[in-house]
Amino acid sequence: MDPVPGDSYYSDIRNRYTYERIESISKFLLDRTKQRPDIGIICGTGMGGLADMLQEKEIFPYRDIPDFPVSTVPGHPGRLVFGKLNGRSLVCMQGRFHVYEGYSVWKCAMPVRVMKLIGVKTLIVTNAAGGLNQSFTVGDIMLIKDHINFPGFGGDNPLRGRNDDRWGPRFPPMSNAYNLGLRQLARTVAKELDLEKYLQEGVYCLLGGPSYETVSEMMALRLLGADAVGMSTAHEVIAARHCGIRVLGISLISNICVMEHDSEKPLANHEEVMETGNHRRKDLEELVTGIIMKLDTA
Repeated sequence: MDPVPGDSYYSDIRNRYTYERIESISKFLLDRTKQRPDIGIICGTGMGGLADMLQEKEIFPYRDIPDFPVSTVPGHPGRLVFGKLNGRSLVCMQGRFHVYEGYSVWKCAMPVRVMKLIGVKTLIVTNAAGGLNQSFTVGDIMLIKDHINFPGFGGDNPLRGRNDDRWGPRFPPMSNAYNLGLRQLARTVAKELDLEKYLQEGVYCLLGGPSYETVSEMMALRLLGADAVGMSTAHEVIAARHCGIRVLGISLISNICVMEHDSEKPLANHEEVMETGNHRRKDLEELVTGIIMKLDTA
């Protein structure tokens, strides 16, 4: 079907990043780095230190990469960092993109496709999330076993539009979005690091933001089976699985959601999210490092 002039839906499709456009971005990066990473990391709010661990770093600010969006959120430095971690070649996104910044959902997920053409086969995606599960505590590390993509219920999916089979199939399954073997590996590493007491596993729910959720909204999400809620990740994971990248998802529980209408508990705020990320930073870095060192066994 031909695009309809003036129709916002088809205009959105027409302006999407084509395979060739993303291929040109990947070539731009590969021509300027000696690294050939097969592991990618997306650093959530307050977790940019994961990229700072790399040796032999080569840094590309987003503003210097052709056709790349720019991060606008505090705690998201906005750069791709290539380097090595104990001999393994990695690329880290220090800063991601969100729909609430004004970007289309497919544009938020676009860097995952850049990673695919760079050579990434395994993606570790991290985020800071509010704890809906009242048995969680601030600072817990939740392995994501599944997600609820609320914007996708209304058709706002990063795969919306004409499918290019070079990325993947028209109707990719998402029942195995978060790799079981990688989750098992993460539990093993957490036990070795004595982090079991902080480790949880649960379902992450994506909402659009930027406002935090009302009490009624949080109660509804909990009723649907969500353990944590945030404003990122699911669309990145969908894009990754579509193009054959296996995924490990990790949420840092930055606050526990208030589930009573008349509660006088402190309200959620971005400063609390940043503080929790900084407090648990070393543990997360050790966990991710340990996982990467054992990836060949997963």
